[in-house]
Amino acid sequence: MRVAAVVVTYNRLPLLRQCLAALQAQTTPLAAVWVIDNASTDGTQAAVAAMHWPALVYRNTGKNLGGAGGFAYGTQQAAQAEYDALWLMDDDTIPEPQALEQLLAADQALGGNYGWLSSRALAQDGTDQPMNRQRITPYTDLPNYEQPYGSVVMASFVSLFLPTASVRRFGLPIADFFIWSDDWEYTRRISREMPCYVVAESRVLHAMKNPGTVNIATDTPERWARYRYFYRNDVVLYRREGIRGWSWLVAKDLWHTLQVLKDTRGKRLARISIIWKGFVAGIFFRPPISYLS
Repeated sequence: MRVAAVVVTYNRLPLLRQCLAALQAQTTPLAAVWVIDNASTDGTQAAVAAMHWPALVYRNTGKNLGGAGGFAYGTQQAAQAEYDALWLMDDDTIPEPQALEQLLAADQALGGNYGWLSSRALAQDGTDQPMNRQRITPYTDLPNYEQPYGSVVMASFVSLFLPTASVRRFGLPIADFFIWSDDWEYTRRISREMPCYVVAESRVLHAMKNPGTVNIATDTPERWARYRYFYRNDVVLYRREGIRGWSWLVAKDLWHTLQVLKDTRGKRLARISIIWKGFVAGIFFRPPISYLS
């Protein structure tokens, strides 16, 4: 099976170097590694060119498309190159040496009958990264990683193994999301029609700067403004689930509002406004889904 890794990066060259080194150290060689650069200004392009790794394919998007735009662009470009599967990840994803080998073993064991596979993401201390815990329903996190191939319905783009056939059938991630919920939406779009799995023995380190769940009540102040995307995009994701999805949205946003009110860091009204303006914007947000030509 010819597998291409797709790594989206933006101004995080030290992490990108670690990610690429880990990909080069895989026990199963990759056919290619596509670096999708969201117009970094930290010397990423020159650094990648200096690596002289024949498997590297560098693409500069020309501007910062956000993580969602980067994954949509990279998935389209790599899928059109006719690899059998794509391995999607952020630049702060550091796969263990056997991560890809375990994904390919799962592909064989499952007979290719799946929409996507997801790795187990760990934090620096070896515990499970809460942001990347897969879900067994759109509302319930995977409780543990005891099963070698656990059935799940949503996963992040921190090590997602995606057959190219799934891209042809279900289209691309929604670029207009810019950031957040693009991975949940995309994986749920696929899992509504095909079985999908977490591969417990495929492990990656997610060396994220701000670990934890996505919540404006608990995140750092410099990130508050970008939450308008999260609360907007989640509406697109959950409204497809019908009454239960809408109930989940309202309950979640009310809970986050109450948490903001209890937070002592200030700007409560501004943060609450971001939550509910995002919710209202999501009601009218109808981003298109693009497909391979």
